[in-house]
Amino acid sequence: MRPWMAIGMVVALAISMSYRAGAVQNIVVNPETGLAISGFDPVAYFTDAAPKFGQPNFELWYAGVIWRFRNEGNRAEFSEHPDVYMPRFGGYDPVAIARGVSVAGHPEIWLVAGQRLYLFYDDKARVAFAAQPERFIEAAERKWTAVQRTIAP
Repeated sequence: MRPWMAIGMVVALAISMSYRAGAVQNIVVNPETGLAISGFDPVAYFTDAAPKFGQPNFELWYAGVIWRFRNEGNRAEFSEHPDVYMPRFGGYDPVAIARGVSVAGHPEIWLVAGQRLYLFYDDKARVAFAAQPERFIEAAERKWTAVQRTIAP
């Protein structure tokens, strides 16, 4: 085995172990492509202030799913700070979570609040959240552990 292969296996194992330890769970994945947040670049929401599709040549395996990015810089930034750029609650709608249910957010219905990305099922949920983000975040945080148990792996 070549040394770089061994290093890659160790990194993959470390990521897998942190994933299983509960650091990150239940990421919204497109069932047709297997891509996190349907292939949208999570960093672009911050740098471009818009949802932008990532490219197949800029992918990263993290938290058990494949993420796509628009360029190498965005991929590197995500790799260094995934907790900053990943959608909060794995991309599930925080308004629904606050109500005790899991509903996947849509990557084109979004908002950055408190330096975190949130995805929403529809515009109505986004508007409600925008009016009282602290209220919904607090309620969603309280219910997230229980809601996660209802999400099929």
